[in-house]
Amino acid sequence: MSVTNKISLFPLGVVLLPEVLLPLHIFEERYKTMIGECLDQDQEFGVIYYNGTEMESKGCTARVVRVIKQYPDGRMDILTKGERRFMIEDLHEDKPYLEGSVGFFDDVEELPTQSAEALATEGFDLMMQIEGIDGEEFAIEHGGPTGLKEASYLIASSEGFTHQEKQEFLEMTSTQDRLDKAVRSLGKILERSGLTQDIKKIVGGNGDAHKLVKRLK
Repeated sequence: MSVTNKISLFPLGVVLLPEVLLPLHIFEERYKTMIGECLDQDQEFGVIYYNGTEMESKGCTARVVRVIKQYPDGRMDILTKGERRFMIEDLHEDKPYLEGSVGFFDDVEELPTQSAEALATEGFDLMMQIEGIDGEEFAIEHGGPTGLKEASYLIASSEGFTHQEKQEFLEMTSTQDRLDKAVRSLGKILERSGLTQDIKKIVGGNGDAHKLVKRLK
């Protein structure tokens, strides 16, 4: 991990991962200034998860890929994309917005394996089932084929995960481990979803309770 120059920090109630798109509505004066400077200088800024009381020490940089709309009062709708993960080494409060001296980190080098490729395929399939989208919609939103590391980030960004789970995926430095944990977790989420639907049918007078009992064993 190497220490870099200061970057602007944007504490938010979301966890951003590399390769993931994040739309933002910028309305506070300090962040209008911050995003304006990032656009003028083609700079990235750091997104850090803030739960309302505490701010995480590890986050992900974002770069503005498109300004969707600008308003007369300076507000703007922008589309950003996650790039690099970082750890905050020091905080600076001499500007209207927060800045931090950060060290960047990445996954360790791992040779691609057939099992990892199979996990990525399974993970995308589970993700699409949970989020209720088809392959064409997914391709339009996330782009074409990706490498295993990029795939692990996209799968870990699934709407089925909590902020804390996504933060754990963000901090992991093994692509294989991230894929394995994310796919297993998505499988459990989908299974719980199926059980919930079965229970609703039984409560509504439809379905076979004995089948449900067998699945719960």
